Amino acid sequence: MKIRPQLLRFLLPLCCCGLLLSGCASAGKDFDTGMVRRIQLHQTTRAQIEAMFGPPWRTGIEDGKQTWSYGYYKYGIGDTQSRDLTVRFDASGTVASYTFTSSYPEDQGL
Repeated sequence: MKIRPQLLRFLLPLCCCGLLLSGCASAGKDFDTGMVRRIQLHQTTRAQIEAMFGPPWRTGIEDGKQTWSYGYYKYGIGDTQSRDLTVRFDASGTVASYTFTSSYPEDQGL
């Protein structure tokens, strides 16, 4: 199917305007930040982390430790918010360390 140039000149600006007006996009999967307080170093297991937060959004290796990442990113015109949880496991499969960062006001003080 061939698109006529006149139609393309009409549709392209229309699509761009629609995207600008919607102005919102998100990536990742939101997670229960209240569960972050339950993580205990060298006690909480991989299975418990998965039960608390679900399957990780990303996995990898950091300093030789298996690492799971959870993240939620919401982008809008003039407003971007994010949550990040990174959990590092030791050789026995328990939490060696973790970091949690958030730009959501309700997460402050966790």
